Amino acid sequence: MTPNPLIRRLTVIAAGAAIIGLTSLTAACSSPEEAAPEETTTTTTTTTTTPAETAPPATTAPEVEPTEKAPRIGPGPNPFSPEVTAPPAPTAIPGDND
Repeated sequence: MTPNPLIRRLTVIAAGAAIIGLTSLTAACSSPEEAAPEETTTTTTTTTTTPAETAPPATTAPEVEPTEKAPRIGPGPNPFSPEVTAPPAPTAIPGDND
């Protein structure tokens, strides 16, 4: 059985028309979003200091203490992994499904 070249051409043309149609439908239905208007505001801040005033001393943040549960980077087992011991598999006579 030899393939009919006319059917193959019509199939390719139909597939191309479907792709072009879906692409144009997508482009026609989408609308570009309008950009929000830009608002500009100007804020003016004035600061006055008098010579009699002194600034309070700058405070520093307290040092961070290491947590107790920080993972170890060194080699060895993971200290947070639980030790799991599974019970042994039951042994039964082959073919016994009880």
